[in-house]
Amino acid sequence: MKEARYYQKQNNQVTCYLCPHTCKLNPDERGKCRVRKNVDGKLYSTVYGKPNAVHIDPIEKKPLYHFLPGQRALSIGTAGCNHSCTFCQNWRMSQKNEEQIKSTSLSPEEIVEKAQQQNTDIIAYTYNEPTVFFEYMQNTAEKAREKNIKNIAVTCGLINQKPLEQLCGFIDAANIDLKYFSDQLYREISGGYLKSVLNTIKTMKEEGVWIEITNLLIPNLNDNEEMIRKMCDWIVENIGENVPLHLSRFHPAYKMKEKPPTPVEKVKKAKKIAINRGINYIYIGNIPGEARNTECPQCNASLIERRNLKPKLQNLNPEKGECSQCGEKILGVWK
Repeated sequence: MKEARYYQKQNNQVTCYLCPHTCKLNPDERGKCRVRKNVDGKLYSTVYGKPNAVHIDPIEKKPLYHFLPGQRALSIGTAGCNHSCTFCQNWRMSQKNEEQIKSTSLSPEEIVEKAQQQNTDIIAYTYNEPTVFFEYMQNTAEKAREKNIKNIAVTCGLINQKPLEQLCGFIDAANIDLKYFSDQLYREISGGYLKSVLNTIKTMKEEGVWIEITNLLIPNLNDNEEMIRKMCDWIVENIGENVPLHLSRFHPAYKMKEKPPTPVEKVKKAKKIAINRGINYIYIGNIPGEARNTECPQCNASLIERRNLKPKLQNLNPEKGECSQCGEKILGVWK
């Protein structure tokens, strides 16, 4: 275990200020994330150096489509999450503590060394919520930067402002899960807060982190057209029309196994709404065979063709970050 950051102590009770839950913990109690624990009046991260998953993934799997396409990322995750989504795809990791799952022992230095051995220039903090292993992520990212390795986070965005600003200082890109454009749904289904997630999205954009957004469309929950319109309008007004939006199809999982998959036509309708509200780059996920190409918003030239998450550059000039047909600037990190 490693002593955690962002907490205050009063007698033997501690209050964690890493995320908006601000858990007040008596000795031996754990936070809602399951992996930050009061031990003798100090707050500890119980998953420091204990990844449960270590894999090499294409960057497109995160998903990040405008950040170093075609590159691979050494991807790590641990137990724990500060959300409690009833539809979680990785619940066997995220809804457990470190004692309930098998893990390996890897220090930040060993993670960076493993990335170098695999000839990967990116480390991804993913699978569960990386905020809950903040100290491990930060120490690894700082070691990675010394070796010119990029760092990306796949996050639900539930984090307080001070640690968020520190996070922006050591990651290069993030995919942020915007689950619903409804605070009520956040609280009832995921145990989170819409306002916090929106603040994370805006702050990361302002701090220069490359961001992309994923919205999982769940039948009869967040797939109604009015909610999709409100979400798209917020994106355009607050972070711009060039931030990629990934609309993902729901598949039954965890405590929502009784729900059917999202109808394909619903997802395609959501894409049309996003286009009509002015978003330039919309991608559909979890639909086999669906095209995920990047097209120029000015002349419609095909910039990147993707087959089975393998990108092929066509009319994109990565040196200039522009369409080679019309010269339109294509925002992203291309080299």
